[in-house]
Amino acid sequence: MPRPTRKHTPSPKRQSAEASGRRGERLAGWWLRLKGWRILARRVRTPAGEVDLVAKKGNLVAFIEVKLRKTAAELDFAIDERRLTRVAAAAEYLMPSYAEAGDDIRVDVILIAPGVRPRHIENAWLP
Repeated sequence: MPRPTRKHTPSPKRQSAEASGRRGERLAGWWLRLKGWRILARRVRTPAGEVDLVAKKGNLVAFIEVKLRKTAAELDFAIDERRLTRVAAAAEYLMPSYAEAGDDIRVDVILIAPGVRPRHIENAWLP
């Protein structure tokens, strides 16, 4: 006889973090569009990990990790090699779906905090 399954309800703290992450991704998407980028996808999950945004400008496709923090001082510690490795692995998985022949590919990071301009780190992953 099959076991009944219980639906997992995230904790209030996790729900708040999720909402904050989505807000940061929306802000990053708006900011990128103002800079001439086209958003191809949001929150793309792969077996290797998740990419927050996939964006294209000309023949450049960027797989972007977005981090939102409460203060500008926290931005310096928002991204680490482990997270970048996961995004790079997911980007490799996604490249055939979003990049065309001749396109350049890179992994970027956008850091967002209240009161400061978004910080766009281009080519954040250089193995």
